[in-house]
Amino acid sequence: MQLQGIDLIIFGVYIVGVILFGIWIANREKAATASDYFLAGRSLPWWAVGGSLIASNISAEQIIGMNGSGFELGLAIATYELMAAITLIIVAKFLLPVFLKKEIYTMPQFLEERYDGTVRTIMSVMWIALFVFVNIATVIYLGALAIEQLLDVPLYMGIIGLVLYSACFSIFGGLKAVVWTDVVQVVVLLLGGTIAAWGILSFVGDGSVFAGISELYRALPGHFEMLFEPDDTFISKAATTELATGVDFAGNPTELVAGDEIQSSFNLLPGMALLLGGMWIVNTYYWGFNQYIIQRALAAKNLPEAQKGIAFAAFMKLFIPFFAVLPGIAAYYLLVEKGIDVDIDKADQAFPWVLGNYVGEGFRGLTFAALVAAIGSSVSSMVNSASTIFTIDIYNKFINPGASQKRQVTMGQIAAAASLIIGAIVAPQLAGAGQVFQIIQEYTGFLSPGVLVVFIFGMFYRRGTSKAALVVILLGVPLSLFFKFIMPDLAFLDRMALMFLISSALMIGLSAVTSKGGGVAKNTATAEGLVSDMKIRNGIALIVIVIGLCTAIRLFVQPVPGVPDWAVYLFGILSVAVLALIYTDKQEDDYKAIDLEPSLFRTRMGFNIAALAVILILALIYGFLA
Repeated sequence: MQLQGIDLIIFGVYIVGVILFGIWIANREKAATASDYFLAGRSLPWWAVGGSLIASNISAEQIIGMNGSGFELGLAIATYELMAAITLIIVAKFLLPVFLKKEIYTMPQFLEERYDGTVRTIMSVMWIALFVFVNIATVIYLGALAIEQLLDVPLYMGIIGLVLYSACFSIFGGLKAVVWTDVVQVVVLLLGGTIAAWGILSFVGDGSVFAGISELYRALPGHFEMLFEPDDTFISKAATTELATGVDFAGNPTELVAGDEIQSSFNLLPGMALLLGGMWIVNTYYWGFNQYIIQRALAAKNLPEAQKGIAFAAFMKLFIPFFAVLPGIAAYYLLVEKGIDVDIDKADQAFPWVLGNYVGEGFRGLTFAALVAAIGSSVSSMVNSASTIFTIDIYNKFINPGASQKRQVTMGQIAAAASLIIGAIVAPQLAGAGQVFQIIQEYTGFLSPGVLVVFIFGMFYRRGTSKAALVVILLGVPLSLFFKFIMPDLAFLDRMALMFLISSALMIGLSAVTSKGGGVAKNTATAEGLVSDMKIRNGIALIVIVIGLCTAIRLFVQPVPGVPDWAVYLFGILSVAVLALIYTDKQEDDYKAIDLEPSLFRTRMGFNIAALAVILILALIYGFLA
């Protein structure tokens, strides 16, 4: 069902209104300096930080992509949202204070201050490529897919429309225009998403949302399983369609054979790895070291304001599965239990189908506007961050080191426009994909384990050297591809855990042979006013245990078909070796190590209460469902 009548009017009025609002903000708050354009003058209040974090995060890959995964896999995909809540608390308490202390603009800038310019430059290039070719392209594609279904226009027109919409406030207004439009759009997003979920769940429950959820839980217990077993499978809607038609989504003869539509649920969401293992790499990288996310917190008025904003975002994350997963499960229920013709060719079309068929007139236009709002917010955030990294870390450093503030702003605008255009060109290439959300996670996972190690060890491991960090970054992607090739049945979250262990071992071992020293006795465990060396070692060891050792133990007690025994032993050996290296390392502190005072990590009572509440809610959810 396409939008028409009052729905089209509401949708059009909203889109035009947001564009005009963004242009007004951009002109009223003209960015005169780089700080204004890239960090909103470091003036954001907590509610703007929290709202913008959610608006930037929740986009087409969540609303469309996660509902698609909910359609095929079930509620387990919500782990990305639920575990993100506790990750946000950890980021606010332990990581953000270090970044704000260094007063940085970008993540690569931090890497130069801790390591050297080479590490900064390489990571800048990698991040820009990831933002443009993976993040921006996939969000634009998924948004255009929804527009294609609901407005009955070609995919390319949806892509062009999204590019123009995002450009209106992401290019000219900088971060301030992006954030203030985010504040508006997150309200519409939450309202519209709730309306969509309410509509289909009420239909399933004969007028009652709660009865609808109860009916889904009764009829589809497998779709409410939070921790998969190695033999759990699902049927891919995209592969089913391709086999039925005989051609792929590009129109070429299919290469699939009967049985290819049956795929492993465990390979995508490998059981306990969602709680103890690779999921911590995904979430910590995304919320702690991802430029377009952390940039909001860096723009806060001060640390307490940033921490309040992040805690606010953590609570909102707990609600998001209601409209980002349950509608997809409901669509699957209508297909298999009620025999209703769910007219979709692939899973990622489930939410647009729900929107077109189970949201009332008028509300349909508002909900679709919310979806476009989410897409616009995320694309704008990614574009702004890509332009920030290019301008600060590449243009200012190599092309025009003496650039004026005005010139930096202009270059940021040019880089933002280029990012949008390239992302739009790449977007149509994703037309043959099934669950695009999972594609984003896997391709990001080639980079994230090494990045996590470089940052965590850079912040808390005083002996880490720039040469060691450089090797870890350079080897990360090729090693990930190598293990994907030789162990295709190893779940990508487990492969990320393996790469984390290898990167950690390389970081410690290479630092030992490339150390220049320079640290003095004041920075050891006996120093007054600094976090003790043993506490830091214990903290890093805890991270290794949660990510690496727990994965090793799980693979020992829960063998995965297709994963060779030697790989399981490799996990165990690497875990023990890294822990041994952490506690036996005697080298001198690196001369660029960061001094960490205990006071840096003290948080206010309100934040502590919020953190405890988030943990208790998560415990109740998993206690009931798992």
